[in-house]
Amino acid sequence: MIQVRRARERYRGGEPEAGIETRHAFSFGPHYDPDNLRFGALVACNEERLAPGAGFDEHPHRDVEIVTWVVEGELTHRDSAGNVSLVRPGDVQRLSAGGGVRHTERNDGEEPLRFVQMWLEPSVQAGEPSYEIVRGIADSTPYALERAGAVLHIRRLAEDERGALPGAERVYVQVVRGQVRLPGELLGPGDEARISGARELEMAAAAPAEVLVWEM
Repeated sequence: MIQVRRARERYRGGEPEAGIETRHAFSFGPHYDPDNLRFGALVACNEERLAPGAGFDEHPHRDVEIVTWVVEGELTHRDSAGNVSLVRPGDVQRLSAGGGVRHTERNDGEEPLRFVQMWLEPSVQAGEPSYEIVRGIADSTPYALERAGAVLHIRRLAEDERGALPGAERVYVQVVRGQVRLPGELLGPGDEARISGARELEMAAAAPAEVLVWEM
């Protein structure tokens, strides 16, 4: 089964007057939707846009795996475990909150920042927080998120190029750039597909595309 949700269906959030614009794919904060709480381990997929100088002040997390993919610009990350990083396009950042961690996320650059942040529920609660950043991850290189039983695949497709989707109980497809075709559907930037019981499915690029694919 393939369920498609369009970019226009995302919940609007953030603080536009402070240079923060957010689009939520799932029920989030004051936008409560009991029919859209999660998909597998994935409980949030937020598209964030930060103007130069804007950002999220220090705030806490616990018992969540936070994976960030920068689309354009540079993200400055600081956390209470002492990690300070500049995250650029092509990098995968992972913050495991464990029993509790605090962090800030800012656009300290001169250009607009756009990133996709995904939260997954771990199978093991509490524990020590941990942090990792993988620089310049190659196309199709799987990034395993063991605590959540999930694998992230980064797919970059040339026009008309085809790519197989993982055969898994659940597959989540998030289009970052371009357009891709799934059986019976054309997806553009910000569109997503939630696929249950995926077997031998392919996506094909209708235009050069960058796609995030979660295998769960």
